[in-house]
Formats: sequence, C-alpha cells, structure tokens
Amino acid sequence: MTQIVSSLAEISDRYDALFVDLWGCVHNGVTAFPAACDALIRYRKGGGTVVLVTNSPRTRAALEVQLKGFGVPDEAWDTIATSGDAARAAAFDGAVGHRVYFIGLPEEKDVFLHPLRIQDHPIHIETVPAEEAEGIVCTSPFDPLADPAELRPQLLVAKTRGLKLLCANPDIVVDRGDRREWCAGAVAQLYTEMGGESLYFGKPHPPIYDLARRRLASLGKTVDPAGILAIGDGIATDVLGAMGEDIDCLFITGGLAAAETKTVEQPEQAALTAYLASEKSAPAYAIGFLR
Repeated sequence: MTQIVSSLAEISDRYDALFVDLWGCVHNGVTAFPAACDALIRYRKGGGTVVLVTNSPRTRAALEVQLKGFGVPDEAWDTIATSGDAARAAAFDGAVGHRVYFIGLPEEKDVFLHPLRIQDHPIHIETVPAEEAEGIVCTSPFDPLADPAELRPQLLVAKTRGLKLLCANPDIVVDRGDRREWCAGAVAQLYTEMGGESLYFGKPHPPIYDLARRRLASLGKTVDPAGILAIGDGIATDVLGAMGEDIDCLFITGGLAAAETKTVEQPEQAALTAYLASEKSAPAYAIGFLR
C-alpha cells in the first residue's frame, strides 16, 4: 500500500540519488515552489545527488536558463536529463530522416533543430512541408491551448505517407500556473490513434532513464536502482516510468491529480487509494506537495 509521508526528509536517507520531475513538482511553469527547492537543497547538503529528469523538449542548456528565470536555485540540483536531449540525439541520428515536418513553437524549433557538429562535419535537419517530409518532429502543438485534433489534416497526410513521428515530450498536459496546456504527447497520442507510428524518448520510456543514469555517472556516481527515488506528479509518466525501471517513486498528488486525490495539503487516503486502483498504479510513497 502506498505510504503517505509528510516530507521528503522522512524517507530521503534511504536513497543516494533522486530523479526529480520539474513541472508540477519544483515549479508551475511560471515560478519555483520554495518548499520544494528547500527540500532538495537539504537533501543535497546531506550527501544526496539530485538529477532533474524532465519531459521538457528543451535542451539541458536551455532548461538551465529557464530554471533561473523561474527562481529555482542552482543549489537544488546537480545535473539535468531532458526528453528534448534524448529525442534530439535520436533525431540527428536519423530516427525520422533529415527532412522533417516540424510541429512546435518557433523558439523550440530554433533550439531543437540547431545543427550539431561531429568533428568537422555538421549534421543538419531541414524542415519541409508534410507532403515532402521523411518524418515528423513534434516538440509541442503549434497552439498549446487549442485542441490537438486541429492537427488532424496534417497528421492524416503524414500517416498516409507512412511517416514516423518523433515525440520530444510524452506529457499529455501540463498546468502553467492555473492554465492547462496541451503537450507533444497529446499530438503523438492522436497520431497513434489514427494509425501512425510515434517514437518516444521521455518518461515513462527507457531512453530518458538511460540518459539520467549517464548524467549521474558523469558525476562519478554509480547507484543501484534500490538507491534511486523518482519524484513526480504524472501517474502515466513519472510513476509508470519508475515502476518500469524498478525504482521507488514519491507521487506528488497536488499536481495533475489534485482533484482526483482530493489534495489540499495532503491527499485524502480513500481518494488516493481509489485513484491508484483505477490507474493500476502503486508508487511507494505519496505526498501532497514536495517539501
């Protein structure tokens, strides 16, 4: 049975490293959560290592800039693994070809498709219309507030041509402040439902966890799965991914599942139990908000 805890400190001494989700746990897409940042700072001062593991389609460098803007202190984390980095590496390795139809925001396109350089040989990806593409790269819908079904005509062209869709962010929705937005995962889900093939690199899929472990190893840390605690508010991403990797998870109920778990400060036990049963999920721990 999932244990409801009052703070990270109650269980943190059991783990050498944390894989921490960002949106809904450390910030809300607008500003940092001070209590969450303080909890991570205390954990690091006690000798633990914090890897921020996020489904953001941004690169690690771009995300660092964003975190500073939100007010997340550098002292709260050690390194970062993003879905964007994992997906970008696959894209430049030719996972969906080098002539792609790009779905996303203009600023995401500039960063995600910025040419890589291997020794003296630049690797380029060219953006073209869906009718001329070898594949699709999706970092987000063109309009995060619009129903993803508005993309059905373009996706139908791509599906008819047998194109694969590379999804740089498997999240379906996020809450930016008090506003809910669609993510690339919603587009990929629609494409799959239409009969197309979608490729995923973020949580709950293995590539981002492999990247997180490599980032951990680059710090000189080799940690067994039993020594890692995943923290996140996504039942279908953070919790499912942790279960697939055989690592414990602290489920933040005050994020995406706040209504279902009746979370004010803490989840109601009966509501939490019912929600987890409906999702066929079993995180080791739950807490209303990271603190």
